[in-house]
Amino acid sequence: MFTPRDQMLAFAGAGGGSGFGLRTTPPIAPETAHESSAVLNSTKMHLGALRRTLVTPIERWCAAKDLAPDLAEDIGSARWFRGFGTMLGLGAAAVLMWPNFAPLQAAPLTAMDESAVDEFRVQGIRPLSLGADNGRQMTATAAVIPLAAAPERPSIDLTATLGAGDTFPRMLQRAGLASSDIVQVLDMVGGQIKPGTIPPGTRFAIRLGARTSPAQPRPLEQLSFRPRFDLALDIKRSGGGLALATNAIAVDTAPMRIRGIVGGSLYRSARAAGAPPSAVQDYLRTIDEHMAFEEIAPGDEFDLVFANRRAASGEQQAGDLIYAGVVRANKPVLQLLRWGKDGEFYSPQGMAEGSQETTGFLGSPVNGRITSHFGARRHPILGYVRMHAGVDFGASWGAPIYAATDGRVSIAGWHGGHGNYVRLDHGGGIGTGYGHMSRIAVSAGMSVRRGQVIGYVGSTGLSTGPHLHYEMYRNGQTVNPLSMTSITQRATVDPAQLAAFKAKLAQVTAIKANTLR
Repeated sequence: MFTPRDQMLAFAGAGGGSGFGLRTTPPIAPETAHESSAVLNSTKMHLGALRRTLVTPIERWCAAKDLAPDLAEDIGSARWFRGFGTMLGLGAAAVLMWPNFAPLQAAPLTAMDESAVDEFRVQGIRPLSLGADNGRQMTATAAVIPLAAAPERPSIDLTATLGAGDTFPRMLQRAGLASSDIVQVLDMVGGQIKPGTIPPGTRFAIRLGARTSPAQPRPLEQLSFRPRFDLALDIKRSGGGLALATNAIAVDTAPMRIRGIVGGSLYRSARAAGAPPSAVQDYLRTIDEHMAFEEIAPGDEFDLVFANRRAASGEQQAGDLIYAGVVRANKPVLQLLRWGKDGEFYSPQGMAEGSQETTGFLGSPVNGRITSHFGARRHPILGYVRMHAGVDFGASWGAPIYAATDGRVSIAGWHGGHGNYVRLDHGGGIGTGYGHMSRIAVSAGMSVRRGQVIGYVGSTGLSTGPHLHYEMYRNGQTVNPLSMTSITQRATVDPAQLAAFKAKLAQVTAIKANTLR
């Protein structure tokens, strides 16, 4: 908003003494600039001469008099009193220049008349708390007809979501369906799928119709949902009853390959490249079983292939992970392919060495404490030092003895100084022996599982009391059982299976990255 003076200046134009808009200073002529520079230089010279005449002698006098000595030295001397006088003078100057902390006087309040007060009041929000007394009050007239009850909507449309841990019937009950309608819906849906298999997060479009009285629930008019990726169900009321319509959705499954560079986070890098969360989680779980995440450094590449499901309606869903790999310097560091009926992941090296690998961790053969370790000792019965080729566990008579891991019974019976004895063959040249049993619970040729009872503690053979003598064999030679914690077995490699695995791996790695094929 312009003042009258600004408007006059605008009409005056350039000849009016002041221009309208941005005001600029006329450029200085070269002669004028030269003269200003000469005046400035002359002024600097005069100030320098004045400083040399007045300031320099004062500085020299202060330096010669030593007005600020260290008061901790030469106490009581003339030099000390001179410094003390300097301190008192500076303190007095500080006291004289002490500021005044008296409160500042504010400008007086502007006096307002009654009309100004009313104007400010109606422009604020406080009248709302007073019932809006500044507005116009309306009262009911004869045109207002009171109603006995508010009218209800003829139908209600709502959306419900099945939560984790929730059930389909409870969700329908919370949505307001009548018990009779819930029973009919469960019967019709149960003919297509099991209601308990509906995944959490499924959305339901529900329409409830008009009811006869406020005390009655609204009848179900329509229920639409998609319990599976390839199936949609629609329940509608027709002719006084409910009817189910099924809509099978065509789904095309094709492998999708996502490949990218690892940044600060492997998960975030894969998600930024377009991989869905479920596929990334499967990829991380698979990689973690064969390679430590600390070995994957920024700059490496992640490579995953998953089954991408695409419905005819346009939705997409990530299926099972097919391939997981890590690439470094354009060379694969790890390659894992889903293979076999069990759906496990195998690497080319694992398939070549023996793809079917089983590892059984050795458990304790009996509930007891170790009373004698592996090594040379004096035999308690024979009386001379000889090799103790096992570990003794002290346990009560009749305590169960368990198989350390899976195996086949090779010996079950009397075995010299071992008494009642059982030996298990675990494959790969590994075996375990259990001696001094009171009773044997297996027979030769049987297959046993880890933790299965094979006998009971006793004191048969060369034994001084109830205990278990536990041995371990490697290629027929006894070894310390405490030095081994697991047994690894590898199956022989089928050349046809290996060739099929390599062909499948080449086919998967030939898929173009980040596109469907």
